[in-house]
Amino acid sequence: MSRLVVVGASLAGLRAVESARRAGFTGAITLLGAEEHLPYDRPPLSKEFLTGDDAPKHFRTEDALRTDLDVDLRLGTPATGLDPEQRVVHAGGDAVPYTAAVLATGTAARTLPGLPALAGLHTLRTLDDARALRTAILPGSRVVIVGAGFIGSELACSARRRGAEVTLVEAAPVPFAAAVGAELAPAVAALHTRHGTDLRCGVTVTGIDGEDRVRAVRLGDGTALSADIVVVGVGAAPVTGWLDGSGLKLDNGIVCDETLASSAPGVYAAGDVARWFNPLFGETMRLEHWTSAAEQGILAARNAIDPAAATPCTLVPYFWSDLYDSRVQFVGLPTSDEVRVVAGGAGEESLLALYRRGDRLIGALGIEQRRPVLRMRALIGKRTSWQDALAAATS
Repeated sequence: MSRLVVVGASLAGLRAVESARRAGFTGAITLLGAEEHLPYDRPPLSKEFLTGDDAPKHFRTEDALRTDLDVDLRLGTPATGLDPEQRVVHAGGDAVPYTAAVLATGTAARTLPGLPALAGLHTLRTLDDARALRTAILPGSRVVIVGAGFIGSELACSARRRGAEVTLVEAAPVPFAAAVGAELAPAVAALHTRHGTDLRCGVTVTGIDGEDRVRAVRLGDGTALSADIVVVGVGAAPVTGWLDGSGLKLDNGIVCDETLASSAPGVYAAGDVARWFNPLFGETMRLEHWTSAAEQGILAARNAIDPAAATPCTLVPYFWSDLYDSRVQFVGLPTSDEVRVVAGGAGEESLLALYRRGDRLIGALGIEQRRPVLRMRALIGKRTSWQDALAAATS
């Protein structure tokens, strides 16, 4: 009997399950989740969930998973090992057999080395993390967020909305450079200063003071920031430790070919943990984006259950972030030969910029430019020339 095992009750894992059933797979499906929670939507954890009283958004009910999709659902059961020769996943003391597997274990929040174990010190990755933060951040709280990437920035916005005093600390000269390129990163960072958030760039954290709970954050420039809450938002690492000794090729994620197939027969990866060759750009990449996780989960499952008909993963990277009252979107890649602003501008309420590599549109950044950015994503996927892209953006 055919058996599909999906490791990770994440967005990518759920989409893999749904995709397999939609493709007509009638074999057994087991979905393993490390958390006790049903698959839920992560982006709101740093935004709406922190600022409101809404319950977390679960994608499917337990009954829908077990009955409608006929899934053997095992929550609170992290995978502890993979044996590609025996074709089993070890989890919860069991050896779960598979004929095909999709690994979608995602990432875990990074932290800073040498931090003391103090109350008031947080990271944000899971629903439980978000619940702890929502309880901790109160009107008047002094919140220091270490790391001004998009998660840290969204947290800053949410904490401000809850009435907290927020200081955002970033080691780089300007935040967002890796995400949108150095040229326009200041335009995104300006959203913080425009809304009164204390943004401090080019400084590192040298220590956190406190006895039972945090009291202050010490910076490399000699400053000490008083703090009731400290949130470390310095990125995430792919969850691959459980694969040590499996023989799978690992390198900042699970290394995959263009079809999302790993180095082990029948084993595919999807979402934040997958590092695959994207033939659309001719590059190997690993993405931590909601859209990528959803699209990869769908494709990985289809390829896993029917490898003879496997198709390459040629998705165009896409992420968005709601910062204060502005929607920031980026599609494609930020590394380019030229960046041209075609609408609005830095310091204005909206901006649309195109990124060129060679004679091809490679990326686009939008602030309050929702439809134009999605239009550019479609053009990037069609390998549109630079001149045609400029004509489309300005027509």
